[in-house]
Amino acid sequence: MKLFFHGGGCGDSCCLRVKDLSVKIGADQILHGVDLHVHCGEMVALIGPNGAGKSTFLKAILGQIDYDGVIAFSAPGQRERRPRIGYVPQSPNFDSGDPISVADLFACCMSKRPAFLGLSKAMRSKVLDCLERVHGEDLIDKRVGTLSGGELQRVLLALALEPLPNILILDEPLSGVDVEGMGVLMDMLDEIRKTYDLSILLITHDFAMLERYADQVVLMDRTILAKGTPAEVLSSAAFQETFHRKGGAVR
Repeated sequence: MKLFFHGGGCGDSCCLRVKDLSVKIGADQILHGVDLHVHCGEMVALIGPNGAGKSTFLKAILGQIDYDGVIAFSAPGQRERRPRIGYVPQSPNFDSGDPISVADLFACCMSKRPAFLGLSKAMRSKVLDCLERVHGEDLIDKRVGTLSGGELQRVLLALALEPLPNILILDEPLSGVDVEGMGVLMDMLDEIRKTYDLSILLITHDFAMLERYADQVVLMDRTILAKGTPAEVLSSAAFQETFHRKGGAVR
């Protein structure tokens, strides 16, 4: 099955619809019967214990694994066959001694010109425009391996926003970010989704940020156990069962 566009059902807004999604790897049923509806402009947080299938769910939306069911996207006036998806993986590791700079990283991703030849003025200007979206212009000449967790997330986010996507998917964006940086990053994501009217779907283990930032919270453990507003999900019997009686960590 593949992600595709569909028409109607959401008025004049865009949305992502997932219907009866299941993923099986060998004999292991990773996900089953997953239904979800995300409108543009919404921030949706996926929570659940380790091994719940959250990252697998994101991979299905990204088209990286096979699945059964339907993943469909609609947008007014959108004629492309697939939505534009921006993706920020869990923070990759860079060698602190690696000489590659943020500018070099963008050049490798956005230009056919070999990075070792240096950036043209036009490419450097484009990289600065990308970094401006995340208030990170001052990072352009820093070596990637020396960036803090929060700075690296800004750079990866800037890459994911070029070109501007319909949906932004983030796999544990707060991992490796200090407490102060978490607030800065979440404020930035909130600003981005409002400015560009895009959907944000993210995995998080930090429940303290949910009520302030998330429009919808989805509790997953191989299927969806609860979904709704942060207050509804965090007070649900399913949440208590998952994170208290089963010994899951609550943050």
